Amino acid sequence: MSAQPAGVQKDFPLARLTTVRTGGNADFFARPGNEGELLAVLAWAADQGLALGVIGSGSNLLVADAGFRGLALKLDRELAAIEREGERITCGGGARFPSASAKAAGWGLAGIEFGVNIPGTAGGAVRMNANAYGGQLAEVLAWADVFTAKGRERREPGSLGFAYRNSNLRAGEVVSRVAFDLRPDDPAAIRARLNEMRAKRREAQPSGIKTFGSTFKNPEDPRAEGRSAGQLLEAAGCRGLAHGEARFAVKHANFVENTGHAATADVLALMAEGRRRVHAQTGVVLEPEVQVLGEVEWPEGWAL
Repeated sequence: MSAQPAGVQKDFPLARLTTVRTGGNADFFARPGNEGELLAVLAWAADQGLALGVIGSGSNLLVADAGFRGLALKLDRELAAIEREGERITCGGGARFPSASAKAAGWGLAGIEFGVNIPGTAGGAVRMNANAYGGQLAEVLAWADVFTAKGRERREPGSLGFAYRNSNLRAGEVVSRVAFDLRPDDPAAIRARLNEMRAKRREAQPSGIKTFGSTFKNPEDPRAEGRSAGQLLEAAGCRGLAHGEARFAVKHANFVENTGHAATADVLALMAEGRRRVHAQTGVVLEPEVQVLGEVEWPEGWAL
């Protein structure tokens, strides 16, 4: 058995690392700041038989009220840095994607403006194939370095199995570094596009509150008739619907807000009711986009 690496903390509260501010503690938590530290904690976790969870910006994450029986990671320092190499920028997996978009604009590099409205990390963007406002991750991604307990593997976009809001990255695989190939453009023109995208987001989506991003994926079911998850939820009377202190936002029905001291169980119950209403009205079964960390108990009626 290998020794516990320095910096690993026990019984760490995770709610404060999520934007919705719910959930319990992780058995173990670490903030690796370079690839050596990352490999050490991954090897230790594998040796201990611990489940692994990665927390990016916490904007698309729901932590179980009972917490997480494993090792939770948050990439830091070198693994959250953003650097330029000519017309390519490289980001640590823990780098905030909106920050990468803003820095690229300052350097006069275009192609990832869409990232300004993705409130997550570069690594999370790869794992979730995060696209927005017409921008496509696969079109600008050069490669992603993926770590396991055995070491690093560099993967190109074609080997990441990109699908809608998904990739083939498995549990235990951590995106440590990402590279984007961009194109030169006038910094002022890029910033103007960023400002336009920010304005659209502010107009359409709640901000400055305890919430997470899109709760459900937009359905491909023809019965949705091209409507988004938010439009289906609104039509089913879910805008402003609450369970305890969890509420579907008044501004956008596909966003869940914590209006006080909601528990994860409240959020799950709210999601189940929204899903039930949409199914009853249209026959469409909404699938969650939000990620869950830990063992949660889905409410009765979730399986439609």
